[in-house]
Amino acid sequence: MTWDPAQYARYGDERSRPFIDLLARVGPEVAPRLVVDVGCGDGPATLLLPRRWPQARIVGLDNSPQMLTRARDLDVDRRVQWVQGDLATWDAAGFATEGGSGGPAGGPGFGGIDVLVTNAALQWVPGHRELLPRWARALAPGGVLALQVPHNFGAPSHALMREVAAGHRRADELLPPLQRAAASATAPEYLEILAAAGLTVDAWTTTYVHVLPADIPDTAHKSVHPVLSWVRATALRPVLAVLTDDSEREAFLAEYEAALHEAYPVRDGRVLLEFERVFAVGHKAT
Repeated sequence: MTWDPAQYARYGDERSRPFIDLLARVGPEVAPRLVVDVGCGDGPATLLLPRRWPQARIVGLDNSPQMLTRARDLDVDRRVQWVQGDLATWDAAGFATEGGSGGPAGGPGFGGIDVLVTNAALQWVPGHRELLPRWARALAPGGVLALQVPHNFGAPSHALMREVAAGHRRADELLPPLQRAAASATAPEYLEILAAAGLTVDAWTTTYVHVLPADIPDTAHKSVHPVLSWVRATALRPVLAVLTDDSEREAFLAEYEAALHEAYPVRDGRVLLEFERVFAVGHKAT
């Protein structure tokens, strides 16, 4: 699957807000030397990190070359080291102690990551629960692991997507990736995982109510339901990757969009999208 940075950025403010709320729970006493954003995407949120910690080395890791290209273009001051890598296989401990896997040769060792943040990325990694203890071990003394994942896979936006996919002639191809993408856990589950890894954990759930204008065109320059425009950049990507034939794809989107109009009616030129997200912040002892 490929990412479309332009489509993703259409709701950039709404997508960045959970990142800001997550960082707000990382205490002011934290003065990191090394900060890593795992699954950094197209960069706007990551570029908040050098503002918060101007003396730190900031690294953004992502597996999408399209997103990283956009991130580098936005980083006009070259404050972030952008690294392509797979979250599932990334060696967090090696990155910190050896100066950065995929980073500059001979980079300084840090002895641990001071702040490891991951925002709206782990849901794409089915085995990420097993990654978290390894990431916790890679933290420096006093380090912080901060995560946020969407937890709205039971919402109409996603349930209707699966329903239309289940009735499609290619359901066997469409349903498995949609189910794999719904891999996030609950706040209590993340708390237990990080606490078992030796961290002191604060975990919570927030439901955002996003007000989406109904007249924003998608990247094809035609008006679509705003929830369709939202998920087209994220949750709908596994479907679009399978349905490469234009007519087949448009038929799926038409059926799905009709269902969205029923579930999310347009009123006063806007649609209200309730979006639940899970947060956890774990602190390692000094």
